[in-house]
Amino acid sequence: MTPPIHVLCVDDHRIVREGMALIIDREPDMKVVALADTADEAVAQFAQHQPDITLMDLRLGQSSGIDALRRIKQIKPTAHVIVMTMYKGDEDIHRALVAGAAAYLLKDALSNDLIRTVREVHAGGQPVSPDVQARLDERASMPTLTAREVEVLDLVAAGRRNKEIALALNISDDTVQVHIKNIFAKLRVNERTSAVKVAVQRGIVHLD
Repeated sequence: MTPPIHVLCVDDHRIVREGMALIIDREPDMKVVALADTADEAVAQFAQHQPDITLMDLRLGQSSGIDALRRIKQIKPTAHVIVMTMYKGDEDIHRALVAGAAAYLLKDALSNDLIRTVREVHAGGQPVSPDVQARLDERASMPTLTAREVEVLDLVAAGRRNKEIALALNISDDTVQVHIKNIFAKLRVNERTSAVKVAVQRGIVHLD
């Protein structure tokens, strides 16, 4: 008989983690081999069990699913990781795919979508839903923020004023102002509150 597809489920919410496991274990050709709720535990469980598929949330409490994904790919470059999250922003999707995710699913997807995606990824596919592709296409049509602009935007989102941002990044007030002007232009807004709102919606920054 063909061995079942071994799956690792990673989510910091117990009810979601166990819910995914129940959906997976109902399938005769799949088996959940481990659960994890932090990035460190995800990496440890992956190293121990070497699952065929890892289902990974993006936010794992204070740790990052993207960090866990990168570390798993270092252990096994051919690892199949499916990101399953509530974050719909185009930047979240882009980061996950660049880090090596084989697919990106939203948690409101039907259980049938999850099962189909697990099988497709296990067979070597990289399925992209129409919704995810639309967000990636939209991102491709927009200017990309530089790493420094993202740092500035993070501090703007934290409520820092220009002088505080300049001090934190060891740059001049004038340079901060230039960065903020560029951020406004790229995000197509004209004030700080709107910039933060758009950045959160797109997944460029996250508010704790």
